Amino acid sequence: MKKLLTLLLALSLLLLAGCGPKTPEAPGNEGEDETPKTPITLTVGASITPHAEVLEAARPAFEAKGYTLVIREFTDYVQPNLTLDSGDIDANYFQHYPYLDWFNEEYGTDIVAVGEVHYEAFGIYPGKSSDLEQIAQGAVFGIPNDGTNEARALLLMEQCGLIKLREGIALSATVLDIDENPHGLVIREMEAAQIPLSLQDLDFGVINFNFAYQAGLKASTDALVVEDADSVAAETYSNVVCVKAGNEQNEAVLALIEALQTEEVRDFILTTYGGAVLPRF
Repeated sequence: MKKLLTLLLALSLLLLAGCGPKTPEAPGNEGEDETPKTPITLTVGASITPHAEVLEAARPAFEAKGYTLVIREFTDYVQPNLTLDSGDIDANYFQHYPYLDWFNEEYGTDIVAVGEVHYEAFGIYPGKSSDLEQIAQGAVFGIPNDGTNEARALLLMEQCGLIKLREGIALSATVLDIDENPHGLVIREMEAAQIPLSLQDLDFGVINFNFAYQAGLKASTDALVVEDADSVAAETYSNVVCVKAGNEQNEAVLALIEALQTEEVRDFILTTYGGAVLPRF
């Protein structure tokens, strides 16, 4: 009987030892959960050219940081900001500082820039006419109808001696600020994306680089004139990545800025766009 009690006691101790807490396994042991974390997805709105293309060039460096990039392409200048403001995308990359300021004031949004990427040269392209030196009276110019790009087009026309703007006016200029128009030019304010598609009905078009490029026009060979490299426009119209206010420190957004401002992206911009797009980093 005594032997039986001793045996039962020993078995009880063994069972208790088996149910006790286990010693944690050291990192790298077979019991460690090696399932990778789900990548954070960043959805960025962009104009097709060059913005979406530049984002694609930055994709490898960005996704190497553990993120996933989704590019949502837009063909106008209004929806990318409205979509960002509504929270349907995380960031956008299509606009410059003056347009951003104008849009926030016009639409009551609170969108902020978080990083500069590039600058695009505005150009005057031929339509029915091709000689700015022998310009006809009443020649028709198509220019963008959105606030800051209209001013930019008018400044370029002034740079060419085609018009003269009111003294002291610059980035807020409209057709109402034209002080001298010796050729009686007809200036038609249009949706920017429509100008390259309407050149057959215009004598000349003042066109944003991306819309010109999408239409098969190259600033280096097709434009009659482009903005001076040291012009007010060149110093002012850097294209920026933007977010809704409050998201400036979003880690994925900051990682995207880093990925965009690399030598690889710089080389892509310089070799792809023939000098019509210039890095700003």
